[in-house]
Amino acid sequence: MSDLLRLATAGSVDDGKSTLVGRLLYDTKSVLADQLDAVQRASVDRGLSTPDLSLLVDGLRSEREQGITIDVAYRYFATDKRTFVLADTPGHVQYTRNTVTGASTAELAILLVDARKGVIEQTRRHAAVLALLGVPRLVLAVNKIDLVDYDEGTFQVIAKEFTAHATSLGYPAGAVLAIPVSALGGDNVVEHSAHTPWYTGPTLLDHLETVPVEQDPHTAPFRFPVQYVIRPRTPEHPDYRGYAGQVAAGTVRPGDEVVVLPAGVRTTVERVDTPDGELPEAVAGRSVTLLLADDVDISRGDVIAAATEPPELTDELSATLAWLADKPLRHNQKVLVKSGAKTVRAVVTELRTRFDEQKLATHDDPETLSLNEIGQVSLRTAEPLPVDGYTSRGRTGAFLVIDPADGTTLAAGLVGAPLPLLDRN
Repeated sequence: MSDLLRLATAGSVDDGKSTLVGRLLYDTKSVLADQLDAVQRASVDRGLSTPDLSLLVDGLRSEREQGITIDVAYRYFATDKRTFVLADTPGHVQYTRNTVTGASTAELAILLVDARKGVIEQTRRHAAVLALLGVPRLVLAVNKIDLVDYDEGTFQVIAKEFTAHATSLGYPAGAVLAIPVSALGGDNVVEHSAHTPWYTGPTLLDHLETVPVEQDPHTAPFRFPVQYVIRPRTPEHPDYRGYAGQVAAGTVRPGDEVVVLPAGVRTTVERVDTPDGELPEAVAGRSVTLLLADDVDISRGDVIAAATEPPELTDELSATLAWLADKPLRHNQKVLVKSGAKTVRAVVTELRTRFDEQKLATHDDPETLSLNEIGQVSLRTAEPLPVDGYTSRGRTGAFLVIDPADGTTLAAGLVGAPLPLLDRN
């Protein structure tokens, strides 16, 4: 069975992300015949002589009419070597928040630049967001290389500038690869291009098929946020008491010793249930119902964790926020924090730093965090939360900041996750 690579695309407006993704889908034969027919008809209506492959990605009619992508579109395709889940994110600066969504689970990101424009402000912004989210590998697709006559010098200048920027954000040199491509013509996307004999590296698909995948280690400490308590109280199941949710990290088996947080009660796992019957074990990503050996008072939002390596229980959070709301964040602002399945009241006790992704600098004691800005803050929660550090535990170290007035999402939060500490102003 082929393994899975989760990837995301990012880049500025009109850099050709949708066309590149469409090219990947088309050239890997991941397009249904009726989809291709629809694209060909729409392309003819536009007066085009060849199919507009971006239409394979921009599925919403309103997006096609505007010629832009404004949401995060998830695409699935596969080759003989690997299966892919791709998040195509929008390029407009006001939708940087969507990049956070699309890249939050990615193991690799493809960042596009227009060969005629090179590295621009939005390129640096997206690279900073990807670094913050801990996306381990970057591909810089220098697109529209045909529009600069396949010039090697132009490509090398862009590749060198971006690699230096990525290195400054903490990426090792081996984690960044630049590839000259033409999404429209297919150069170096799936097949090597005769127009770039000077490029000896892999095609984009070759790289995607062979890059090492950091699998979620099943030996990680077990984490299980409780979504729902199941108590049928039927004649068939009068005493059944199960705790339903998805394994967020690690592995669970009957007989494992666990701790229930925030109560701190220890017990053991008696059974791992599914609608299809019991399992000998469940790994990260599997939705199951756990039955415990003891009658423990557990409710939605509690966390069942490995007793040997439990998360920290705290009401003081030091975190990095990617601010996603139009209204800026201020000191002493009251918010809601949603960690796992639990939502608690909180207050922002300190705005510590703001990261300037353009100057690669941090500014201490900012007055606010505005839309699309990234900064470190301190929060105090009304109840203790079981949390992990984001850099070491990823998913179980992430949370959302919510507006208590209307329930809208204000920020994506990462426990700890220190920003790149470079120049200070």
